[in-house]
Amino acid sequence: MPDPKSVFINRTIRQSIDFLLFSNIFIALCAVAQALVTYKLLHIKPDQHVLGVLFCSTLALYNFSMLLSKPANAKKSPFRRVRWIFGHYRMMVTLTIIAIISLLSLGLFLSVPSLILLFFLAVIAVAYNLPLFTMNEKKFGFRNIPGLKLFLIALIWSLSCVLLPIVETAAMNLITISAADTILLVGKRFLFIAAITVPFDIRDLFQDRNYNLKTIPVILGERKAYLFCQLLLLAYITLLFLFTKVPDANFWGLTVTILLSGFLIFKSSIKKNEYYYFLYIDGIMILQFIMILLFNWLFALIV
Repeated sequence: MPDPKSVFINRTIRQSIDFLLFSNIFIALCAVAQALVTYKLLHIKPDQHVLGVLFCSTLALYNFSMLLSKPANAKKSPFRRVRWIFGHYRMMVTLTIIAIISLLSLGLFLSVPSLILLFFLAVIAVAYNLPLFTMNEKKFGFRNIPGLKLFLIALIWSLSCVLLPIVETAAMNLITISAADTILLVGKRFLFIAAITVPFDIRDLFQDRNYNLKTIPVILGERKAYLFCQLLLLAYITLLFLFTKVPDANFWGLTVTILLSGFLIFKSSIKKNEYYYFLYIDGIMILQFIMILLFNWLFALIV
């Protein structure tokens, strides 16, 4: 007979992980971690308001997307995440409202250029989830355009977590970053985000086919989609090596993270459970920041 104490502990841990992952708090923390990576690479102090905006906007947007796409019978969904979200519907709505109110408050502390960028990203993000267009009496959105889903997700994340910190820092005259360096940083982050996004589409391959969503895995097939991920990571590594004059702690932190990303993507499959994707694959974004901190600490000890 199972030990009641062990059962209670396991259930509590499981419920805590479910809350963290499925409430989208974890993915919001991933956005914060990615912004911290940017600040670390630029050797500047993180802006707390920018971090707060990224957390709240990510939380609000992901919750909005899920609430908007409620299935006909959420309780019978094959996905634990969907069952959890709509089983805690009121809490999700409350979290979303709190995130939006907090976002509006934090926006008051940002510069005009940052607000313009945020508005642009918000329009794209909302348009991604809404069926704004009509063709042959069928409504569709950006996500239904073949191959565009991956591009938009990677673009929004890279501009939010890289360009926003740069724009806000430049507006405060704390640092001057060339256009070339900015493009390189955004480009590398785009490749990284795109690579870890594709496995989610591979997991949803059959569902996306049913909904006629032309994602990369639907277009290329499962095997070629995995290869596509590795090519994206290879492109990232290539840019990292080409534009790094002296391999420092940040360089090795990024390199190790990309190698780990490639391994986790290689080990992923349609049969993997949701925790593998929402904890491990998404968690790579937090791991990247941790690895940079770790290698900086190690280099400080050596030097």
